[in-house]
Amino acid sequence: MTVPGAWYLGLSVVLFAIGALGVLVRRNVLVMFMCVELMLNAANLAFVTFSRMLDDIGGQALVFFVLVVAAAEVVVGLGIVVAIFRRRQDATADDFHVLKG
Repeated sequence: MTVPGAWYLGLSVVLFAIGALGVLVRRNVLVMFMCVELMLNAANLAFVTFSRMLDDIGGQALVFFVLVVAAAEVVVGLGIVVAIFRRRQDATADDFHVLKG
């Protein structure tokens, strides 16, 4: 017995909504990065689900590129957060003006 694709898409929608709500509500930069990663993983789940439902490998190839972009986003984002943490003890989304020279 297999799980229908609609269940996977429903889970993807729920995960994306939780991530979007976290980005909009939380001000901590690290939590915002985790929520963006959750949103990217929800999109990946949807791509893989559609790929499986349509018997096409294109969705799985797109997931690979999304993972590469997510890794680059984490590297750049964490570099910015570390730069802010060096100047202050806490980092919120409003503290990016600290990086002005």
